Amino acid sequence: MRFLKVLFLCATALAQTPRGAKGAFDKATLEAYVRRIELFRGDVQIAIDDPVPSKYLPGFSEVGVHLSSGGSSKDEVYYVSQDGQTVIQGDPGNITVFNINKNPFQANLDKLFTDGQPSFGPANAPVTIVEFGDLQCPSCKAEAPALRQLLPQFYADKVRVVFKDFPLESIHPWARAASVAGRCIFHQNAQTFWKFYDWMYDTQEQITPDTLNAKVLEWAGKNGLDNVQLGRCIETKATDAEVAKNIAEGRALGVHGTPRLFINGRGIGGVDFEVLKELIEIELNSQPKPR
Repeated sequence: MRFLKVLFLCATALAQTPRGAKGAFDKATLEAYVRRIELFRGDVQIAIDDPVPSKYLPGFSEVGVHLSSGGSSKDEVYYVSQDGQTVIQGDPGNITVFNINKNPFQANLDKLFTDGQPSFGPANAPVTIVEFGDLQCPSCKAEAPALRQLLPQFYADKVRVVFKDFPLESIHPWARAASVAGRCIFHQNAQTFWKFYDWMYDTQEQITPDTLNAKVLEWAGKNGLDNVQLGRCIETKATDAEVAKNIAEGRALGVHGTPRLFINGRGIGGVDFEVLKELIEIELNSQPKPR
């Protein structure tokens, strides 16, 4: 099992209680945050002891944390400051800091730019899934039905999906050209891009580097696009700089293969729909509750 090195517990969330009432350190809040980050499922039981004065860190209390699942168990010790704001586990020289009032994956969100990208679902959806994908990637093709068909059935008003190009040119010879064409289509008609996305995966095995552009233009002509404008955009690679920007963004986020999803900032590789649902439910359950 993996555990947090340090949690920074914001006073506004944990310490707004009068003296003599419930302490600043809140067991339920700590447990929920740990479960979210570490993806501990319901079968992982977490028991948290009451704080006792620490013999090793002045001004801190020790809190025993006991984990159990499937007959195995593990005990951890957290060091909690008197005001309940700071919790340390493990070697203080090797720490990670989280603010419990913020998304634990905020560092990834700060590197993700979704404006001007193909998307579907409500702009204000509580969960945003950003896919870094490759239109020649067989694994992306396998995952596409979960994003395009199942998500709208189960989470039509709760999830927004954003697509960002990450063609793997070293192994997929026509992937970048397909990304350029897709961006050209997106700029001509944003909604038609998703028809193109579906069609590309449906016909992926029939496409070669030599036939890609002709097939794209034939398809575009049947879907109401201006082929003269599209052909010029493809020929001049007018959108290649946008593709390059997406690739650079993906690399800054540690993307090496596709599909790579970021679910409210949490990076994860390709998953089946049941796992995807579970991750979405975790994010929905982590949303601030109305007062």
